[in-house]
Amino acid sequence: MFLRIDHIGIACHDLEKQIELFSRTFELTVVVREVNEEQGVKEAMLHIADGEGGGSYIQLLEPLSEDSPVGKFLAKRGEGVHHVAFGVPDVADAMAKIGEKGVRLLDERPRHGSMDSLIAFLHPKDVGGMLTELVQSAKPSQNG
Repeated sequence: MFLRIDHIGIACHDLEKQIELFSRTFELTVVVREVNEEQGVKEAMLHIADGEGGGSYIQLLEPLSEDSPVGKFLAKRGEGVHHVAFGVPDVADAMAKIGEKGVRLLDERPRHGSMDSLIAFLHPKDVGGMLTELVQSAKPSQNG
């Protein structure tokens, strides 16, 4: 079902500071910066590597407000890993298959994600306490 780990989402208070840290320390390059009003974040995708199933990234997330999901996460847990995202060939199909196994879906249908992808989230209590995202890449070459 999974093609790759698409990205690791990391919540932070200062996006620019974290971009500088990850760029300097790990020699990662920012490939996309976006503001996602629907999710209440400013974000940067830093490229790690490409593989057969597509690219892998670090996604740095700064909340647009304290009452956004990432803002609430930071207030409760502080900076750090927010979610793990897995690349899938078809996010709607993956949602259906996973939902049939009793895992609660936080999204009723796929929605717009970073880099024009389609995404959906799974309930963390049903997958070992980890907020899990499913990602269908917009680029056919990243869909396997």
